[in-house]
Amino acid sequence: MIEVKPKSFESLLSEAITKAKTNNDTQLISMTEEIRKVDPVRFFASARKLSMDRVFWTSTSEQFSIAGVGNAWKVEAEENRTEVIESRWQKLLDEAIVHNPYKVPGTGLVALGGMSFDPSVRKSELWNNFSHGSFQIPILMLTRRASRYYLTTSLEVRGDDDPNELNKWVVQAKEMVMDRTEWLPDSPGINTQQEIAPGQWKDTVKHAADMIKSRDAEKIVLARELRVRLKKDASVASILKNLMAAQPNSYVFAVERDGDCFVGASPERLVKQEDEQLFSVCLAGTAPRGKTDEEDREIARQLLHDEKNRSEHDFVVKMIRKSMETCCDAVYVPDKPVIHPFKNLQHLYTPVTARLQKGYSIFDIIEKLHPTPALGGVPREKSMTYIREHEQLDRGWYGAPVGWMDSNRNGEFAVAIRSGLVQGNIVSLFAGCGVVRDSDPEAEYEETKIKFRPMLSVLED
Repeated sequence: MIEVKPKSFESLLSEAITKAKTNNDTQLISMTEEIRKVDPVRFFASARKLSMDRVFWTSTSEQFSIAGVGNAWKVEAEENRTEVIESRWQKLLDEAIVHNPYKVPGTGLVALGGMSFDPSVRKSELWNNFSHGSFQIPILMLTRRASRYYLTTSLEVRGDDDPNELNKWVVQAKEMVMDRTEWLPDSPGINTQQEIAPGQWKDTVKHAADMIKSRDAEKIVLARELRVRLKKDASVASILKNLMAAQPNSYVFAVERDGDCFVGASPERLVKQEDEQLFSVCLAGTAPRGKTDEEDREIARQLLHDEKNRSEHDFVVKMIRKSMETCCDAVYVPDKPVIHPFKNLQHLYTPVTARLQKGYSIFDIIEKLHPTPALGGVPREKSMTYIREHEQLDRGWYGAPVGWMDSNRNGEFAVAIRSGLVQGNIVSLFAGCGVVRDSDPEAEYEETKIKFRPMLSVLED
C-alpha cells in the first residue's frame, strides 16, 4: 500500500492516472476525509439514487457504522473462496494508493461482504445474485465511530481517464448520498406469510433425532424458511432503521447484489480483529423473554440449568476454543456462560479472547470457526453431510460469515442469523435450531417461530 498526502482528490486522481498509464494497468486509489455528521441509514437510503450495489454494517452498542455504495473493487469466488479473496485482497493492499491520515478502524480501504453457508451446495434460484464469496470496496463509504464521521472515496482508474471528468462525477455523487433530508418510508406491512414445507421439516427433525440416538452424530442444526409477502416493495433503509431500534445489541447488516438485498440483525459475533487481538463469542441456547421482570429472571434461571441448552452451548465453547488454539496464543474462555438478553430472546453467552499468531489472518479464523456447532452441528462433517442430504433448503448466506475488514488489520464478522433475503415485496426469512437425541419436533418448530420474530416485527405495520 502506497501512503500519500495529496492536496486534493483531483491531484490524487492525476497521480493515479499517470501511474496507470506508465504500468499499462488499472490503479486503485482511496482518500479519507473527516466530515460533519451524516446519518448512516439516510446515507444508505440516498445511495439508492446512484443505482449501484449498497452495503451496510453497524454495531449499535459500540456506536460504529459503515454504509457504502458502488464497487471500486470487487472480488467474487465460487470455489476456494477464502484463498481467492484473501490473495486478491493482499495484492490490492500492496498496490493501492491511499490517503488516510486517521487510521480509524473502518476507514481507508475497507472490503465488505460475506459468504454462503455451504459452498459445496448448488445454488437455488433464490440466491442467483449472491456468489459463494463476495466482497466489495465501496466507491463512496461513510464511517461513523462514536461522534466522528469519515467519508472515504475509492476509485479504480485507467491510463486514459480524464481526472477532471472523474472528479466532477465524484462531487455530484457525494452531493446525492450526503442528502441529510432523505425521507425514510414506514414499513409497508405484511400481506401474507407462507411457511415452506413445515410438515416435512418436522419429519426431518424426527429423522435427525433418531439418527443421533444411533450415535451417528451428537447434534444437527436444521433450518427452515418463512416467505413473507409485503403490501408493497420493501425499503431496506427503513428495515435497517427499525432493526437498529428494535435490536440495539445486535449487528445490523445489509448486502445488496443486483437489486436483491440480504439483511438482518445478528446477535452473534463470529470474530473481531484489532491488529493481533481476536474476540469471539459462544452464543447457543435460546429462550424467550418474560412478560414481567420476575418471569424473565425465572426463564433465564431455567435456561442456565437446562440440560439440552447447556449441552448445545458446551458444543460451541469446545469447538471455538479448539479452533482458536490452532493459530492463536493466550486463548481465554470463562468456565461458565452467562445470560445475554435481547429484545425478543435471551441466550447463553460465553466470550472468547485470543492473540493471533504471526502468519495467520482473519480468514484463517473464519475457516476454523465456520460453521460453528450452533449453525452446523457436531461433529462438523457428519452434521454437514446430513444437512446437505436432508434439509429442504438452500441456506444461501443465512448462517454464514458477513462483515468487513480494513487495510490496518481491523475487521469484524458476524454469523448471519435473524436474517432475510429481500426481493421487491417478497422477503424470505430463515431460522434454525439444534437437534439432539431428545429433540421434540413440535418444540423445535416452536423455537424457530420465536427466532422469526425479530425480523417479522420490523416488517409489520
